[in-house]
Amino acid sequence: MATGGPSSLSSGLLFLNLVLYVVVAVIAGWAINYSIDESYNSLQGVSPPVRLFPIYFPIGNLATGFFVIFALLAGVVGVSTSLTGLHDVSQGLPASMMSAAAASIVTWTLTLLAMGLACKEISLGWRPASLRALEAFTIILAGTQLLCAGSLHAGAHAAIIHTPMVSRV
Repeated sequence: MATGGPSSLSSGLLFLNLVLYVVVAVIAGWAINYSIDESYNSLQGVSPPVRLFPIYFPIGNLATGFFVIFALLAGVVGVSTSLTGLHDVSQGLPASMMSAAAASIVTWTLTLLAMGLACKEISLGWRPASLRALEAFTIILAGTQLLCAGSLHAGAHAAIIHTPMVSRV
C-alpha cells in the first residue's frame, strides 16, 4: 500500500470531488424534475417550434437544458469515478492507480463540457439562484478535477517507481 504525498493528496481531492459531484447531481436532478413538472404549464399558448424543442426548460435561458443534462451526466460519472478512485488509491497498486487516473481524465473532460455550457448560460443572461449555484459548482469542479487527475497521475508514477520488478527466472 502506497502511503504519503501523492496518495494522501489524491484521497483528499477524491473525497472533496465526491461531495461536490453529489451536490451537482442533486441540483441538476432537481432542475430536470422541475422542468418536467412545469413545462406543460409554461408551454400553454406557445408557438409550435418551441413545443417541439425536446430540451425546453421553463427556468433559465436557452442554454439551460443542455447545461443541466451535461451537468447531471458529469455529476453521476464524477460520483462513480470518485468512489472507485478512493478504492483504487487505498490499494496503492500501480495498475489500480493508473485505472483511477484514466477514469479521472474522462470525468474531467465531461466536467469541462458542462463548464463550457455553464459559461454559455452565464453569457446569455438571467437565471435563478439554483442554476447559478449549479454553474458555480461545475466551474469549481473543473479545477478540482484537474488537480485530482494530476495528483492521481503523480501517485501512479510514484507507485510504479516504488514497486519492485520481479522476474520469473
